[in-house]
Amino acid sequence: MDEEYDVIVLGTGLTECILSGIMSVEGKKVLHIDRQDHYGGESASLNLTQLYKKFRPGKQAEESLGRDRDWNVDLIPKFVMAGGELTKILTNTEVLPYLEFTQISGSYVYRDGRIAKVPSTQMEAIKSPLMGLFEKRRARNFFEFVGNYKEEDKSTHSGLDLDKNTMTEVYLKFGLEPGTRDFIGHAMALWTTDEYLTEPARETIERVIMYLHSVALYGKSPYIYPLYGLGELPQAFARMSAVYGGTYMLNKPIDGLEYDADGKVCGVRSGDEVARTKIVIGDPTYFPDKVKKTGERVIRAMVILEHPVPNTENLDSLQIIIPQNQVKRKHDIYIAILSSSHFVCSKGHYLAIISTVIETDAPHVEIEPAFKLLGPTKDVLMGIAELYEPIDDGTKDHVYISKSYDATSHFETTTDDVKDLYFRITGKPLELKKKKPATENP
Repeated sequence: MDEEYDVIVLGTGLTECILSGIMSVEGKKVLHIDRQDHYGGESASLNLTQLYKKFRPGKQAEESLGRDRDWNVDLIPKFVMAGGELTKILTNTEVLPYLEFTQISGSYVYRDGRIAKVPSTQMEAIKSPLMGLFEKRRARNFFEFVGNYKEEDKSTHSGLDLDKNTMTEVYLKFGLEPGTRDFIGHAMALWTTDEYLTEPARETIERVIMYLHSVALYGKSPYIYPLYGLGELPQAFARMSAVYGGTYMLNKPIDGLEYDADGKVCGVRSGDEVARTKIVIGDPTYFPDKVKKTGERVIRAMVILEHPVPNTENLDSLQIIIPQNQVKRKHDIYIAILSSSHFVCSKGHYLAIISTVIETDAPHVEIEPAFKLLGPTKDVLMGIAELYEPIDDGTKDHVYISKSYDATSHFETTTDDVKDLYFRITGKPLELKKKKPATENP
């Protein structure tokens, strides 16, 4: 370890692994260290032993749950948008050979005490119980507007200025009911609160376009998911980094950073060893004195089921979004459901992961609406995560820190963080270009 590196990365979360992979491809000498004995950091997928050790120390999983290796339980319940930024990063780097994706079978939204599938085809829209006949016509007009919108052609703007008109004004333009606004804003644009209603409409329309584009790619839903869990994503980027000369060390303690006379980082210390560098990247857990709480805490519940979720046509995977005002909250509740077909649990079992931003002193009560949708449970493991963000942008001391993974159901905020970090580190925007593959060392 007593060498000099261009970049040292602390933690093997997805954000850190994407950056180390990209920088290795760019020819940087990268050292990647994690104090844990497995990849993924806060975005890891855990087997049964690891899961119970983390959330219920001292108790072992029941034998009826099957073999340890059959379980890969995500610490963060997110899916990959088929047409989103993470997919673009995956496509334009060389990690896809290390991954196998499958489609998520459906996207559901909670309304008036029950769930319904978010329509993915015109036929589903006609049959959907989410809207009455006249509302379906109004919604069709809205989606035609979205589909036909061209920035340079004002005749497609319907008299709207997306940079000036709020999303509420857009909804009013098309006469959409509150329930329809809910599923457009929360199940399609994937906003977690209603604050977007008073903001200019452009970002919401762009999000809806991305959702519709993602659905069009595969048909059933806009989401895809890596077999064996989300922990496969950081491992794939780690493989790519290693192909280009990146060095990885797991189970390696970090004892502190060293700085030069100008206050810039110049090394990472582990025991008696010091690795020299001029740039350090890491997740918030490595820098308690350099991060602050965002003010949000997230509750996540890993729920083991022995049956498919009721009222979902026995789908093997889906997402359910409970819009905040449907249950008198300020933040949406998300449920990600997976099964043994995704190699995240043993046969005969299903895995539901619930998450939301905590609003009260009784977070377990806040997610009761989600449990009511799931039916009988085999076991439940809960955890609460404090969310952190860096105090400084890293340009003074060259220590660049990522943000905690938020409660959103996708990776768009994660890729925003990747692009922001890359710009702060290099001074240029992230532009990925396909490169001729290197030869992996045997």
